[in-house]
Amino acid sequence: MRSRLLAVTFEAHDPARPAQFWAALLGREVIEDATGALLPGDDAQLGLRFVPGRAGQLGADNMHLHLTSADLDEQQHTVAMALKLGGRHLDVGQRPEDEHVVLADPAGYSFCVIEPGNAYLDGCGVLGELTCDGTREVGVFWSNVLGWPLVWDQDEETAIQSPRGGTKVAWSGEPVAPREESNQQRFDLVSAAGDQQAAVDELISLGATRLGIGKDGAVLLADPDGNEFCVRGA
Repeated sequence: MRSRLLAVTFEAHDPARPAQFWAALLGREVIEDATGALLPGDDAQLGLRFVPGRAGQLGADNMHLHLTSADLDEQQHTVAMALKLGGRHLDVGQRPEDEHVVLADPAGYSFCVIEPGNAYLDGCGVLGELTCDGTREVGVFWSNVLGWPLVWDQDEETAIQSPRGGTKVAWSGEPVAPREESNQQRFDLVSAAGDQQAAVDELISLGATRLGIGKDGAVLLADPDGNEFCVRGA
């Protein structure tokens, strides 16, 4: 594959605030540059990037994160820490019997702290999953782009995971909510061998559509569902 996933990018009015929130919650460092703040991932954990833009809005998120818990004490500790750092509880229609906890970060993006004993996320690490709106077609597209195998493919729902394990990326299947404006969350890729054009050519051959060039030189594309993403040089 000519591309690798650098991070998932989130727009925010004040990128530093959610970056510091997630750095503290996940125990990561923040690397700031001219375009925003990056929390690097590794071979098994997804990177997060925060850039200037619009704040998250309930119902408009096309992606949200799932954090795992080893036991009930850890789940409660994660929730308490998130609230102390500036997060808040969020009502998305969850039922009283649901064991996961739904929160919003300081930029307004929802995320869930999953209950212990969730077999699907077992062994995925603290940042267990990024779940996205999207069709089966787009799940297969990203599997091909990243060289990550499908680890779930049932009833139009898909999930992929690095061969090294770690964070899963999942798509909920149809119907996909219509979008009236560009995504506030998107994948941020980097060309694996430093050849940005070759990476872009491969992505287009796999089903992406070229949209243009960003101010920072990243090439902007859309996946088969029309979700924007970008490709940077090495």
